[in-house]
Amino acid sequence: MSRSPSLPERPRLDLDPEMSEAERLSAIRQHFERLVAVNDELDDRLSEALDRREELKEEVEQLKNRNEALKTSSLYVATVEEVTDDGVVIKQHGNNQEVLTDASPHLDAEVESGDRVAINDSFAIQTLLDDETDSRAQAMEVDRSPDVRYEDIGGIDEQVREVREAVEDPLKNPEMFEEVGVDPPSGVLLYGPPGTGKTMLAKAVANETDATFIKMAGSELVRKFIGEGSRLVRDLFELAADREPAVIFIDEIDAVASKRTDSKTSGDAEVQRTMMQLLSEMDGFDDRGEIRIMAATNRFDMLDEAILRPGRFDRLIEVPKPAPEGRQKILEIHTRDMNVADDVDFADFAEKLEDYSGADIASLATEAGMFAIRDERTEVTRADFEAAYEKLESTDDSTTLPGHTDYQY
Repeated sequence: MSRSPSLPERPRLDLDPEMSEAERLSAIRQHFERLVAVNDELDDRLSEALDRREELKEEVEQLKNRNEALKTSSLYVATVEEVTDDGVVIKQHGNNQEVLTDASPHLDAEVESGDRVAINDSFAIQTLLDDETDSRAQAMEVDRSPDVRYEDIGGIDEQVREVREAVEDPLKNPEMFEEVGVDPPSGVLLYGPPGTGKTMLAKAVANETDATFIKMAGSELVRKFIGEGSRLVRDLFELAADREPAVIFIDEIDAVASKRTDSKTSGDAEVQRTMMQLLSEMDGFDDRGEIRIMAATNRFDMLDEAILRPGRFDRLIEVPKPAPEGRQKILEIHTRDMNVADDVDFADFAEKLEDYSGADIASLATEAGMFAIRDERTEVTRADFEAAYEKLESTDDSTTLPGHTDYQY
């Protein structure tokens, strides 16, 4: 156990009778200054001691709570499936075991089908839990709009127009669709090679509309435990209904909506259950209201036909790699904050970038800037772009260019 530091010794005042009046005053002044210094040190020690006392009180309180928790038997989360005259049928989360049990007397009149409850080791209902949206679903809500505008996306002007018509216009001008007498497209699926701007389009929609934007990846819907994925899908759509107008964006949708097979493994069965829940939410009996759905995939060929039919995704928009004009515009977008020399001709240089995606071009622009920095220059020249192009080409094994993992498009 560490010992507390000793307190500073109180200074003593010794005056020599032989001292002159000036010397006595100087000695008293020095003694007073030492007293003030000791007093300040004691004040600091007292403040530290009080702070430490508060920390120890919190630690003691935490230890008390942990001790009480250790003394209390564990409770498990379950869902009420049915309330019958013989008791309550519950399904325990995790193992999906169904049990006929009883509720505590004070809960008899409150328990209803669909409630989340806490049960003990004997499966008796102890507590009625609040219905809450999965915290993972709440975490997928984008609180801050991405700093991406439609002007920041180059080479896919036609795709931007289609997305705005299908997603943004129904939210901003719903009366226009009512007057014409048509229902707006129910969903938009963006497909194409990696790095072509699909995710950028979704970010621009989030920035340009006042709607709640909820982003999730298809891989996040593939859960370990049975029923978790379908529950997360249900919670996401409930969250969107509470926050409408809302846009739900599902990236990598092929992870959860791939073609169904005859596989009997539990993992494949769980993915199919999650997809069925997604299909149900997309075109259920209830009107979705002001909720628009966007999705993106690099593997269009893997998607199940059920999710592609009209009514779920009415707009299937291919986002290809850019043409020369598009590559020039992307170069201009990614270099507009750079100090580019006059000898750089983007129109000419874009011709060389055949088969480059938007992400590849962004990587090339960054690499060109790095060559200028390496030479301690503030101006980026054509030679820098040529050097960056040669570097990317030399490191391109056969399929992937550097930068695919550094830029989200």
